[in-house]
Amino acid sequence: MLTLDPIQTLAAGGLCLLVGYAIRQRLPWLARFNIPASVIGGLVVALVLLVCRHWDFTPVQFDTALERPLMIAFFTSIGFNASVSLLRISSRQVTLFLGLATFLAVVQNVVGIGIAKAFGLHPLFGVAAGSATLAGGPATGLAFAPLLEQAGVVGAKSIALASAMAGIVIGSIVGAPLATVLIERYKLARPRSSSETTGSVASIALAAPATTIAVGTEAERTQRSLETLVLLLVAMGLGAWVSEGLHALNLTMPSYIGAMLVGALIRNLDDGFGWFGLSLPSIDSIGSICLSLFLAVALMDLHLWELAGVATPLLVDLAVQTIIVVAFSCWPLLRLMGRDYDAAVMAGGFAGFMLGITANAMAVMDSLTERFGPAPRAFLVAPLVGAFLIDFTNAIVITLFINGWR
Repeated sequence: MLTLDPIQTLAAGGLCLLVGYAIRQRLPWLARFNIPASVIGGLVVALVLLVCRHWDFTPVQFDTALERPLMIAFFTSIGFNASVSLLRISSRQVTLFLGLATFLAVVQNVVGIGIAKAFGLHPLFGVAAGSATLAGGPATGLAFAPLLEQAGVVGAKSIALASAMAGIVIGSIVGAPLATVLIERYKLARPRSSSETTGSVASIALAAPATTIAVGTEAERTQRSLETLVLLLVAMGLGAWVSEGLHALNLTMPSYIGAMLVGALIRNLDDGFGWFGLSLPSIDSIGSICLSLFLAVALMDLHLWELAGVATPLLVDLAVQTIIVVAFSCWPLLRLMGRDYDAAVMAGGFAGFMLGITANAMAVMDSLTERFGPAPRAFLVAPLVGAFLIDFTNAIVITLFINGWR
């Protein structure tokens, strides 16, 4: 058996990531469903190990010591995006949309727990297959997996992946048809106008008062990148103490929560006083790289054989959760967000990220605006909530459920 140290494991994860990109280029339907390349590459290795296990052979053993810092770095980058000034832009709509998403995250866990009990499983199985992976996506599910394992959910990591993957596929399928039905049924389509902002232009990228990397010499750009990296590391370091303090208060929380909070504090201090000169594009790039490597490393070491006994409960849970998300999008969300064209587009995006990931929501809304015309309000509100605000509130929701079953 080949044993890899943490650096070799990270290198293997990088290779898996590149393999995932290559596979996705050759199989366009994977890109159409927004399946991340890291998930594809990591899952290939996990499937190979599953086959080897059938023959009682373990070809390689990974040391995933770097998985945790990569995960914390990604969620820290999410914290840097939590700007109070962004909430002031269409604040009522953003707050309402976030409240609806958070409420549905609670519902997902309550429903999941009920289904888990009906099948005689640990109640927190319903959280692993609930908002941790549906509203949260694969990164949040894998981040909470160790806590769920400690609480008694056997195979939480494998359950999280299976639920997240299925949710991504379902979210990409149901979002656009759902919104199309709403638009046509209530005659909400608006005429196209060249003067209106297209969907993508009205997105969060223009809303954020972020400092961008100034055009300058290569030395200046290098220094700015270094400053960005150091700020991210400082937030991670200070966040470790915050997390230790929360743990001392007997609060069971994911290890990234402290760093995420510190990142949010630094971002808002910079918005108010300009102390740090943040370059959010650089932070987003670093976070995206860390997320990809984190997912690849985590999924390579996935024990897929642990899913054998929970396949039926997972399928039942996903079916029920899909019905609930669709129904919620059609009625309370559509009406509360204004029952207009933008609200219908938001409903499609909402279904996309409450079952999958933000990329699902963006793909769904892009397809809708290509056909029916621009929806600038939808492209402001949905990315703000789906990209990072829901990560904060969902982490609180999941933590409360886990602490309730300690």
